[in-house]
Amino acid sequence: MLESALTNCDGTPMSGGQNTSSVRVLPEQEFAYIVNLGLPQNLEEMEANRYNPARSDVDDKPEPFIRPVIERLSSRPYRDVAFRRKVREAYDYRCALSGLQLRNGGGRPEVQAAHIVPVERQGDDSVHNGLALSGTLHWMFDRGLISVADDHSILVSRNKVPDEVTTRLLSPSGKLHLPAHQRDHPHPANLRWHRENVFGQRDLDGPAPWH
Repeated sequence: MLESALTNCDGTPMSGGQNTSSVRVLPEQEFAYIVNLGLPQNLEEMEANRYNPARSDVDDKPEPFIRPVIERLSSRPYRDVAFRRKVREAYDYRCALSGLQLRNGGGRPEVQAAHIVPVERQGDDSVHNGLALSGTLHWMFDRGLISVADDHSILVSRNKVPDEVTTRLLSPSGKLHLPAHQRDHPHPANLRWHRENVFGQRDLDGPAPWH
C-alpha cells in the first residue's frame, strides 16, 4: 500500500474508513513518492533532448517525426505542458505577431503556445515548431488567415481579414518578434509547411472574433 492512512500497523489494508472514500488527502511526502514512481528518473534530460534538440544549422530540414500511438494516448498532457512552457519562455511571454506582452488581472501572461505544424499532421513538440501567440492571433494562425514568410514577414489573407483588423492586431514592423536565441527560432521548413498547407486554404468555421 502506498497510503499509510489506509494500512494497519502490521501493514495490512484497513477495512472501511477512508478506504471507501473517493477523495482523500495525501501527506506531501507520500504524494511526491507516488508521482516519482510514475515518472522516468532522467525526466529532465529527456525533456531537454526532446524539446531543445541541438541544431547545427537552422536551415537543416527537420527530421520526419512519427508520433507513436502509445505516446499519443499516455503522455499528451505532459507534452502539452512542456511545449507550452518552453515556447512561452523562449518568446519571453510576448506575442510573436503583435509584439505585445499582455498579462491578465492576476499578473499571468495571456500568451499561448501554438504549433506551426499541428500535432495531428505529425508536428513535433520542439520550440522551433512553436509560436507564442495571443488568443485571437492563435485562432487566426490556425485557420490560415495569417502566416509567416521565410524572412519572417507577416503574411495576411487580405480577402478575409479587414485592413483595420491587421492594423490593430499585428506588429507595426510587419515582422515576427523572434526569441533571443536563434536555436529557438521557428524552423523555415515548418513555416513553409504552414504557408503551403494552411495559409489561405481554410474556410472560417464560425464568426470571426472581430465581428
